[in-house]
Amino acid sequence: MSRLALSDADKQARDWFVATAHELGCTVRTDAMGNTFAVRPGRQAGPPTCAGSHLDTQPTGGRYDGILGVCAGVEMLRVLKEEAVETEFPVGVVNWTNEEGARFPISMVSSGVWAGAIPLETAHSLQEVGAGGRTMKQELERIGYLGEMEASYTAMPIGASADGSGVKGPFRTAHRYFHVPLDRPFASFGHSKALSALSNRTADPIHHPEQGPHLESTNRHIGIVQGVQAYRWHTITVRGRDTHTGTTALPLRADALLVAAKLILASHRIAAAHGGLASTGILNLSPSSVNTVPGLVTFSLDIRHPADATLQRMEAAMVAEFAALASGAALAPGEVRGRPCAVAWRLDAPSAAVEFDAECVACVRESCAGLAGGEMRSGAGHDSVFTSRRAPTAMVFVPCRDGVSHNPAEYCKKEDCANGAQVLMGAVLRYDGLRRERAGA
Repeated sequence: MSRLALSDADKQARDWFVATAHELGCTVRTDAMGNTFAVRPGRQAGPPTCAGSHLDTQPTGGRYDGILGVCAGVEMLRVLKEEAVETEFPVGVVNWTNEEGARFPISMVSSGVWAGAIPLETAHSLQEVGAGGRTMKQELERIGYLGEMEASYTAMPIGASADGSGVKGPFRTAHRYFHVPLDRPFASFGHSKALSALSNRTADPIHHPEQGPHLESTNRHIGIVQGVQAYRWHTITVRGRDTHTGTTALPLRADALLVAAKLILASHRIAAAHGGLASTGILNLSPSSVNTVPGLVTFSLDIRHPADATLQRMEAAMVAEFAALASGAALAPGEVRGRPCAVAWRLDAPSAAVEFDAECVACVRESCAGLAGGEMRSGAGHDSVFTSRRAPTAMVFVPCRDGVSHNPAEYCKKEDCANGAQVLMGAVLRYDGLRRERAGA
C-alpha cells in the first residue's frame, strides 16, 4: 500500500471517511490543514471526547499504521449508532493530515498546527520530497480538503471535561484525546451494551500498531502507553569539492560522500553509547557522476531517546565528532587524510519527550479487563505528541507481527485489532462517564 498525504489515493480514503461519518449521523468539519473531525452528538452539548489517527502512509505502507486507529474509531461510531447508545457528551473521530511526514517532511505537522506549535504558513509552504515541488496548500486545494475552519484547538476543541479545580464560576476546559497506534486499550463506564456489541464483532483489521516487537515478544494483548520518547530530525549538509576520480590523488580530495559515510557511522556509534537511536533515511549527492568525486551531500539524521537531556548530550557529541571527522583530524587506521569538508546542521523537526495524562491512561488501563495489558512507552512519534499539549491524552497499542512497521509486511492479527477497538471504545465511554459524574448528570 502507498497512500502518501494529499495524493489521489489519500483523497479516496478521506472521501470514504467523510461519507461513512455522515451515514453514521455525524457532523463533519475540515480545517485549513485538512484535519477532519467527525462528531456524534451527546445528550449534552460540549466539545467531543475523541479517538483518532491518520490515513496517510509511508511510501511502501504499511496497511495498519494510523489506519487502524481511524477505522477503530469509525467502528466505535457504528456500534453506538446500531445499538442506539447515547453518550452524555459528544464523541468523535479525527483524521489528521500528513502524520507520517513522508511526502511533506515534517511529521505530525497538521496536529502541530492545531496545537499552536507550528505556524500555519510554515505548514502550508512545505514542499513535497522529490522533484515535484508542490506545497501542502496547493495539494490541499487540489484534492478539495483545504477547509475554511481555522486549524486550531480553540476553533475545534476535542473532548472536554468540566474541571472546576475548586474555583467558582466557569469551568476550565480540559480536552481528552484517545489515540490508537498498533497497541491500545478500552474500558466501559455504564455503557455495557455498546461494549458487548463490539466484543461480538470482528473489527476491520486496521487500528494503530505498536510498530515494535515488545508486545508480541512478551505475549501482551494491549500496550498502555505512558508517553513518547524525544526525537530531533536534522538535515546535514557536507560540502567538499567536485574533482576528477582519475586525476585527483586521495590526499587532494575533499570527498563529501566519504565524509558523510563516516558521519552516519559515527551517529550510530554515539547513539548506541547513550542508549539512543540514530537513523538516516534520505541521502542526496551531487553531481552524481561515476567519474566525479561528490562535492555536495545532504542526508537526514533522525535521533531519539526517552530523556530530553540525554538526547541533547547525544546531539552535542555528534556535533563535535562530525566536525573532527570532516576536518580530517580523526582518522581510522589505514585511512588517507584528504582535504577538509564543511559540515552544516539544520534542525527540521524537534519533539520533546511526552508524558501522557494519568487520568486518561487510567481509562485505558481499566478498559483492559480480561486482556493482558502492559505499560510501555512509544518509540515512534504520533499526533498524540501535539494533542497532549492542549488535551490530556492517552494511547492504545496492539501487537504487530515481528514488530515490523513502515513496511509492506506490516500485519496485525484480526483478533488483536478487535481487542484494540474494544479497549479504545471502552476508554472513550469510560471518560464520558467521568464527565457525566462531574457534570452531576
